[in-house]
Amino acid sequence: MAVSPVRLNHAVLFVADVDRSVRFYTEVFGMQLVGREARLAGAFLRLPRSGNHHDLGLFGVAEAVPQPARSVGLYHLGWQLDTVDELVEMRRVLLDAGAYTGESSHGATKSIYGADPDGNQFELMWMLPRDQWGIYENAAVVERLDLAEEFETWSGLPTAGALVHDHPVGGVAQPHAVNPSKEN
Repeated sequence: MAVSPVRLNHAVLFVADVDRSVRFYTEVFGMQLVGREARLAGAFLRLPRSGNHHDLGLFGVAEAVPQPARSVGLYHLGWQLDTVDELVEMRRVLLDAGAYTGESSHGATKSIYGADPDGNQFELMWMLPRDQWGIYENAAVVERLDLAEEFETWSGLPTAGALVHDHPVGGVAQPHAVNPSKEN
């Protein structure tokens, strides 16, 4: 029997300055610091709506040198947002942070792009409802994104599936699954 992973669980990035990178991902992405690992000059972060232990690891590399553009290796990480409204807001956040690098429509997904302080590139994307993929069901395109039009068409529609919200119990946050079609 062939076994296939369920999904990508987390990513780990080598960075020049762990504190600077932690600051970027907590301020720009709203991530929470889960913990640090001094032996690895590392930090582990979690997205606030994630049910995961950690979504991103950051490991400091002494005397780090940036990877040359268009070299072999990881191109970018893709982070999914729940609504097109969040995509519009994150575009503003990236612009304010000086981290915005572009945007595009991939038909079934709408994307903005950025780079962290070490030049690690990322995508923030929102996915159309599955029943609206149409001609993009089996197509991969890169087209101009009209974010204002997408917002007008899709504002308020969550598509990321079940999200996790922290609910304090006895002062300790407890994960709680949320069905996007009804508020728990």
